[in-house]
Amino acid sequence: MKRGMTRILLFSAGALLGVIGSALMVSPRAFLEMSHVLVDQDPGLMSELTAPSGVLILTGALMVLAAFKLRLAKLALTVGAVVYGSYGLGRLVSMALHGVPSDSLIAATMVELALALILGFIAMTKSRERAMVETGTHALEATAIGHRARARHSPRALPHRSTLKSGLKP
Repeated sequence: MKRGMTRILLFSAGALLGVIGSALMVSPRAFLEMSHVLVDQDPGLMSELTAPSGVLILTGALMVLAAFKLRLAKLALTVGAVVYGSYGLGRLVSMALHGVPSDSLIAATMVELALALILGFIAMTKSRERAMVETGTHALEATAIGHRARARHSPRALPHRSTLKSGLKP
C-alpha cells in the first residue's frame, strides 16, 4: 500500500480509537446510552467500563503517531489489528452467548472486524516487503525484469543504470 494511504488509514483508525476511548473514560454512561445500553451509576461498574478506555487511547495515540513516523507503521498496524479484532470477535462471542444487541452495536462489530482485517493485511504486506528488501529479492527481480524488457526492445541489451548504481552484476 502506498505511504499516503497507510498514513491516512493509521491516522483515521487511530483517531477513531482515541475518540471512543476518551468518551468511555470521561463519560461511560452517556457513551453507552448512545448505543441504547442502559447502565446504573454504580462506581464498580463505571470502573469496569472505563478500564478498557486506556488501551483504546494508547493504541489510538500509537497509530496517529505512526501516521507521521512511518518507521512505527508495522507495529501500529499490528497493534491496531489486534485491538480492533479483539473487540469485533468479542462482540461476536457476546452475540452468540447473550443475544443480538442494537443495530449500532452490530454496525460497530462490522466496522471493527473490517478494520482489523485491513490493518492486519497491510501489516503482513509490510512484513513481506521488508523481508524481500532484506533478502535482496526486490533488487534481483527488478534487475531480471529490466533485462527482459530491454532485450525485447533493443538488439543489444545494456545493463540498466540502476543496476550499475546498486552494484549488482548485469
